[in-house]
Amino acid sequence: MAASTGRTAGPGRASGPGRASGPGRAKKDTVAAARRPEVRLPPLVPYGGGGLEPDGDYDGVRFEGVDLSDASGPGARFMDCALDGCALDRAELARSPFIDAVLTGVRGVGTDLAEASLRDVEVVDARLGGVQLHGAVLERVVVRGGKIDYLNLREARLKDVVFEDCVLSEPDFGGAHLVRVEFRGCVLKRADFSAARMESVDLRAVAELDIARGVDRLAGAVISPAQLMELAPAFAAQIGVRVEG
Repeated sequence: MAASTGRTAGPGRASGPGRASGPGRAKKDTVAAARRPEVRLPPLVPYGGGGLEPDGDYDGVRFEGVDLSDASGPGARFMDCALDGCALDRAELARSPFIDAVLTGVRGVGTDLAEASLRDVEVVDARLGGVQLHGAVLERVVVRGGKIDYLNLREARLKDVVFEDCVLSEPDFGGAHLVRVEFRGCVLKRADFSAARMESVDLRAVAELDIARGVDRLAGAVISPAQLMELAPAFAAQIGVRVEG
């Protein structure tokens, strides 16, 4: 889906000759940009094995190619960490804080991160399914590349989060609060925004936008003119308008 037209100015650009903003002139683009994480990891110590521990402390650790399937570490703390190519099938990490962490090429089904806290985190090329992040708090997080099926973010709080060049199949944002969230070059399939609250959510650069539920909750989001045309039938149905030829 194109997110711009030939006559629409991009963010930060003037819309044409003689159209520069002057005193008292309203700014055309008022969408607040998400603040991205700046993760600078220190020298890391390789993970020594032995399994995760509930409420464990993993500070400055590199998990490389580690199979954490069925690991039980609820409440475990991951700070200044890297997880590279790890398996996370059914891993129990509920209420775990991830701070200044990079997760690259992680994969798995049924990973439990309910009520977890992710701050200054990069998730790159993940292949995940059925990830439980309901009630979680995400702040300054980038999800770049990869594919996540059935992402559960119900009642979660997202602030300064960017989804970039990834595929989200049937993500559930039901009841979530999204503040300065950007979707860039990604595919949203059958997204659920039921009861969500949005502030400065930028959907204009979505490659494919498919909303299954919650089109009435897009107040606070910004879409492109082309997206408006594609969503028009859903908007009409929401307010009870029939469109007939």
